[in-house]
Amino acid sequence: MLPNHLYNLVHQLIQEHKSLWRIKNHYLQDSQGCEKCQEFWKKLEEDKESHISELLELIREHLEKES
Repeated sequence: MLPNHLYNLVHQLIQEHKSLWRIKNHYLQDSQGCEKCQEFWKKLEEDKESHISELLELIREHLEKES
């Protein structure tokens, strides 16, 4: 069983991936024709990718400690 804080990190990683998928596969396409919204979704996409990288690193660190 994972410690609660590690479970929370993994759960958040999943949520970030789901959100990123929606941005890439729906929201960017749906906002075509609105440059301002396209810029917003692209910025949010970059933010989500950064969050995912941070979460992965934290999870790796915790898993190494657990081993």
